[in-house]
Amino acid sequence: MFLCYVDETGNRDPRLEIPQKDGSAKAGDWLYALTAVCIFEQRWHTMEKPINRHKVALIERICKDTGNALTLADCEIKSNWLRQPRERERHPFLQHLSIPELTALADVYYAQLAACHATTFCVLVDKRHLPSGTTQRDIHLRSWEQLLELIEQFMRARHHKHQAIMINDDVSREFNLMLAMNHAQLLDTGTHQDVWLRHICEMPMFVKSELSAGVQLADICSYNIYRAFKTGELQYPFFKRIAPSIWGPHQRVRAGKPFSGISVMPSEQSPLVSLVKKFEIEQARIISDPGLSE
Repeated sequence: MFLCYVDETGNRDPRLEIPQKDGSAKAGDWLYALTAVCIFEQRWHTMEKPINRHKVALIERICKDTGNALTLADCEIKSNWLRQPRERERHPFLQHLSIPELTALADVYYAQLAACHATTFCVLVDKRHLPSGTTQRDIHLRSWEQLLELIEQFMRARHHKHQAIMINDDVSREFNLMLAMNHAQLLDTGTHQDVWLRHICEMPMFVKSELSAGVQLADICSYNIYRAFKTGELQYPFFKRIAPSIWGPHQRVRAGKPFSGISVMPSEQSPLVSLVKKFEIEQARIISDPGLSE
């Protein structure tokens, strides 16, 4: 069984201009990223335990120095909290960490991608080129469908004797129900591209992100992909740290054609397609000559 942890970056609001109360308008976010980090079930302990043990050591240090008794539920990590000082100041755990401690904590998360042989997939939604009338629900359900297609391709290509299960952040009952109902239909009838999801089983699992290192890792990866492709900065240092885990056409496949682990929606008009190609060429060069990554 493969565990596929899913998180998102950006928002699903399709508007490129957001009206304000004073009659003006502010620019909407044109990019949305939905990301999955997939690991084999037997590597779950390899991922979870180093992260939690590192947090426990920090909890003990904080309790000794300040008297604050924290739990693992207080120690959730999100990309924006790590990056933004104001966010850290409001966080019961991160506000007590020095910069070297923050760096070391982030390093523990990044290290798990290689330690667990994780594989990362992402759907990038370029709202600038979506058809008129596209809704938030459309973006949400179609990006989920494309993510399932990527994971199905991955399972067929490399792990055809195994199944995959999706693990998502527990957002709200309404949100979870809508996603689960759409997921059930896709499992029953296939996707709009006639992809039968034979290697994806069960309904999505909805977990509390504050207690799931896998969802937190997916959040970090999702932001780094979002940032690199929104700015066009493929040399963004934190994106480069996760880049080796992103599936690409250079990967060996058991059956079928090589494929990209980053899908762009819509694929016909978005300039992100050429940026993905550029990334894949660079990845292939690094695979053939590892010294290029230094």
